[in-house]
Amino acid sequence: MDWYALFVESGKEEEVQKNLKLNFDNTILDSVIPKRKIPERRSGKVYHVKRYLFPGYVLVKTNMNSYIYHKIKKIPNFYRLVNRGGYYSKNTGETFTKIDEEEIIPLLKLLSKDDIIDFSKVYIENSKVLVKSGPLKGMEGIIRKIDKRKNRAKILLNFMGREKTIDVGIEVLSNQK
Repeated sequence: MDWYALFVESGKEEEVQKNLKLNFDNTILDSVIPKRKIPERRSGKVYHVKRYLFPGYVLVKTNMNSYIYHKIKKIPNFYRLVNRGGYYSKNTGETFTKIDEEEIIPLLKLLSKDDIIDFSKVYIENSKVLVKSGPLKGMEGIIRKIDKRKNRAKILLNFMGREKTIDVGIEVLSNQK
C-alpha cells in the first residue's frame, strides 16, 4: 500500500477522516491527519495547543485504483487528490501521485499513536542541539533553528516534492548534568 495526500476543505479534515472511516475498512484504506503540539502565549500565559501540520490535507494509505478514487470523490469536503503527474489510469484518465517513501517515513517517525508530534526535550551545548527524548530523538539533522524564548524548533520536512519548514514544540533543558 502507498501513501497519498487528499486536498480537503480547510477545517474539515476531521470530518473527512470520519467519513473515510465510515466508507472504508482500515485494511483497505487508513488515514492520518498529522498534527503538532506547540506552545502559544496569550495574555501572558502559555497554552499547549494542537495545530494541523498540513492544514487542508488528509494522508491516506491504500492501494489506489479507480474504484477507491471514485468512492473517495463522493466524500463531502473532499476537493482532489494531490497530483504531481504520477500513476496514470487509462480507465478513468485520472493520475494518482503517491507520496515518496523518503518523504513519508520521517513524517511517520515523528508522529505518535494519536497522529501528533509531541514535545521533544533538547539540550543546546556549544550551539549544537542534542535531543534527550521525544519524537526528534535521532532526527537532529532535520532541525534548522531553535527558538528558546518560544520553546519551538523549526524542522525541515519534504512533502510532495517541496521542502517545508515547520514549527514544533520543544522543551529546552538547561543543563545536561
